[in-house]
Amino acid sequence: IRSAGGRTGAMGPAPAAQHLRRAAAEPEVVKPALEDRVQGEKKMASRKRPRAGSPAEGLLQPVKLSREELYKEPTNEELNRLRETEILFHSSLLRLQVEELLKEVRLSEKKKDRIDVFLREVNQRIKKVPSTPEAELTDQTWLPAGVRVPLHQVPYAVKGSFRFLPPAQVTVVGSYLLGTCTRPDINVDMALTMPREILQDKDLLNQRYFRKRALYLAHLAHHLAQDPLFGSVRFSYANGCHLKPLLLLRPHGKDERLVTVRLHPCPPPDFFRPCRLLPTKNNVRSAWYLGQSHPGDEPPTPHYNTWLLRDTALESHAQLLSAVLSSAQGLKDGVALLKVWLRQRELDRGLGGFNGFLISMLVAFLVSTRKIHTTLSGYQVLRSVLQFLATTDLSVTGISLCPSAESSLPALADFHQAFPVVFLDSSGRLNLCADVTASTYHQVQHEARLSMVLLDSKADDGFQLLLMTPKPMVRSFDHILHVRPVSRLQAACHRLKLCAELQDSGGDYVSAVLGPLMTLLEQGLGSRLQLLAHSRPPVPEWDINQDPPKHKDSGALTLGLLLQPEGLASVLQLGPEADQPEAADFRRFWGSRSELRRFQDGAIREAVVWEAASLHQKRLIPHQVVTHLLALHADIPDACVHYVGGFLDALIQGPKEDGFVFRIRVAYQREPQILREVQSPEGVVSLRDTPAALRLERDTKHLPLLTSALHGLQQQHPAFSGAARLAKRWVRAQLLGEGFTDESLDLLAAALFLHPEPFTPPSSPQVGFLRFLSLVSTFDWKNNPLIVNLNNELTAEEQAEIRSGFLAARTRLPVMVLLTPQDRKSSVWTQDGPSAQILQQLVTLAAEALPILEKQLMDPWGPGDIRTVFRPPLDIYDVLIRLSPRHVPRHRQAVDCPAASFCRGQLREPGPSSLMPVLGFDPPQLYLAQLREAFGDLALFFYDQHGGEVIGVLWKPTSFQPQPFKASIAKGRMVVSQGEEMVMVPNVEAILEDFAVLGEGLVQAVEARSERWTV
Repeated sequence: IRSAGGRTGAMGPAPAAQHLRRAAAEPEVVKPALEDRVQGEKKMASRKRPRAGSPAEGLLQPVKLSREELYKEPTNEELNRLRETEILFHSSLLRLQVEELLKEVRLSEKKKDRIDVFLREVNQRIKKVPSTPEAELTDQTWLPAGVRVPLHQVPYAVKGSFRFLPPAQVTVVGSYLLGTCTRPDINVDMALTMPREILQDKDLLNQRYFRKRALYLAHLAHHLAQDPLFGSVRFSYANGCHLKPLLLLRPHGKDERLVTVRLHPCPPPDFFRPCRLLPTKNNVRSAWYLGQSHPGDEPPTPHYNTWLLRDTALESHAQLLSAVLSSAQGLKDGVALLKVWLRQRELDRGLGGFNGFLISMLVAFLVSTRKIHTTLSGYQVLRSVLQFLATTDLSVTGISLCPSAESSLPALADFHQAFPVVFLDSSGRLNLCADVTASTYHQVQHEARLSMVLLDSKADDGFQLLLMTPKPMVRSFDHILHVRPVSRLQAACHRLKLCAELQDSGGDYVSAVLGPLMTLLEQGLGSRLQLLAHSRPPVPEWDINQDPPKHKDSGALTLGLLLQPEGLASVLQLGPEADQPEAADFRRFWGSRSELRRFQDGAIREAVVWEAASLHQKRLIPHQVVTHLLALHADIPDACVHYVGGFLDALIQGPKEDGFVFRIRVAYQREPQILREVQSPEGVVSLRDTPAALRLERDTKHLPLLTSALHGLQQQHPAFSGAARLAKRWVRAQLLGEGFTDESLDLLAAALFLHPEPFTPPSSPQVGFLRFLSLVSTFDWKNNPLIVNLNNELTAEEQAEIRSGFLAARTRLPVMVLLTPQDRKSSVWTQDGPSAQILQQLVTLAAEALPILEKQLMDPWGPGDIRTVFRPPLDIYDVLIRLSPRHVPRHRQAVDCPAASFCRGQLREPGPSSLMPVLGFDPPQLYLAQLREAFGDLALFFYDQHGGEVIGVLWKPTSFQPQPFKASIAKGRMVVSQGEEMVMVPNVEAILEDFAVLGEGLVQAVEARSERWTV
């Protein structure tokens, strides 16, 4: 038999999918497909490696010390380190993990030196940029053709004049100066103090200052872009604020990714009078912005004022942080850890994010109030800040870095009236959290509370869960909602009468409408909602010869709904009694959905009833709530709302006519014991585990206990059954179902609900399935058991004991070890599989499927074909056996529903019948059993039990090795001469013919994919 290329090749299968082919004679190392970023954990796991080929290869091994080394007195340095570990960390392992992470995210001294050289060059280039003659702000003809003003100048007409002069001062500010910047993206902020000569007192009015700032950057950009020092000169926004563009400079050549220098033009610190920039003042006149005067007093512009005030404080903030952090390495380490914590939770992104600057200022506040001492370790700083965030509500009671409460300073109440979150800087006039939305702050609080519970549990994997596990929105929230296009939010601003907010935000209608929109949905979802979060796509950088991105180009506004399982299934929204004053507000809020109803207690109340019959429909009631309220109050039609909550449910909804068959089994509790009894020839009875005894004990003892525990879990978490069924459907769709028992997959799904850290338990099958893929692809199956603590029966000490026992017995245990309170040692549900090869294939497929599915669900215009990740990769198989759908009884459960459907043996009318249903008649399974019996020594067979129409065949590597002639192994082989010796090799043509003959009537075709193997 020749390969596809026609050349006679060496015997043996092709290399692809070899981990499925390898003989399972000894356990293999099953590696997580998604590698941890902290490689140091591997180094500390084992200093001695077992010799190649040993059964324990790949397992964590204890370090062997001589007696002299073991009892040697500790040095002073070791004693000090032990004392520090005891005081500053709760375990030596945690200390090692924290130190390794900090090494990973810190900037090396070598790179710092290269960055410093680049910064000196940047400083020299900026000071050499030539001046320009004075011109009106509206006369921008002096700008060269190759550069655009990085600001939307609406309205265009504005008073004032501008000229460019080199900056009076260039100062490095931000995390690079403080030594708290973290990899991988190194940004260095440089404040360019604009000379007083180019600014006027009234520049704080009507965006004049921001126009001058943008023109200043445009002139700089034109000249710096011609300098060969720079490989990239582009514009961006400062934290997503479209009134404050930045100029980004990157080195030329191999250092282009070394650093990004961000230029921030700013006024002299004392140029503008602070009293003019209080949150109660107006600095954007209605006559200028709207073209008509505002009736009555001008509305205040607190955000506009804050953005301007923030530019005046760049240096003072840098000096404050330098004074607090410079001499305390523990504080710097704490800030670095907190930045990682924020980044993993996507809390530090764009306008309204809780960024690294805010967390640094919060550390400074806690130091100033003596809640953090400068001698603390980075881990303790992390704990203290998370504790503060979890227990303090800055949306109710703000905090201030200002040491004294002068009468001239505004009151905290003024800031609370203007902003949802209040944290004042040392001047007492600038709210550092002005841009932080209430939703983002509540999300920060929520995450801090979850993190504190995790830290207090002192779990062995606490570090991994807290700082190394990413929490993308699609995996953290039960339902996702996209509002697109965002231009639709303009209409919402007008409907909600947000003219003053638009004036304050400079026309950023997304920012203006975000707060009112979130409040509206929170009120409507009520007890169904635990947390509502939002995510705005980051505004991309743009070339200096392009106009800045418009708001309508920013993609979609994405909301995440974390649901409460308790109130989720209720179809009734109960309102006040009809004669109560609140009834009118209820009717106004719910519109046509509100109706009067009489209840059993005789009360007549306003109520809203949602249409939902099945559990699947009840889980999607939030969809009805959201679309109704957005259309009623914000002029956002259903077509502009893309709700992602139940796309995967269709894959686990069986045909309606499927029935149930109940099987009754009689169990005698002593029967397993009797099966263990073995009598010697001398008549002595001894007990020995036999396969029959173990199987019977599993079915009559362990299975009822497990079923009872899982039933209780389902009562507590209604999404469990859907998540477990999706997991099973996916595993079987990958043709790997034979390797996993139902119970083992149920336990994997149960672990997501019983041990959800760092998340909360899923309230939708969709998010449960995403976390299942993450668990499978990242868990270290080789070196750890997955302990599923059903009914919370195991204490922390018992779990530690189970882990110790696992390490001692690892070589005798299955490759996937699932342990429960009733099964603490043997992993009964994985004794028969999967093999190391099947598990490795599952890990690989899960790692590939997760990012694809998450990208589909987060696509505002998607999700496209959601079944993509459920279709198996057929290109890895050597032979494909195509089956006739007419003989596949479960064909309607297939991933891709058949175009034509049929059903046999159904009763014409519902009701009792004397006819017994046919049970267990499954031609594909019977055919598979025959194939494995006849050719199991030559090949592996893979099939999707749920309506699969193809059987994948992989040749075993050993089957193509020439064997000495023996009559006992002649089946499926032919005799060939190899030199002077007669040997036997597989007769592939005959085997393929046998495949078709065995499955006559069931098999449509046998496809030999000859490029996959050669003989």
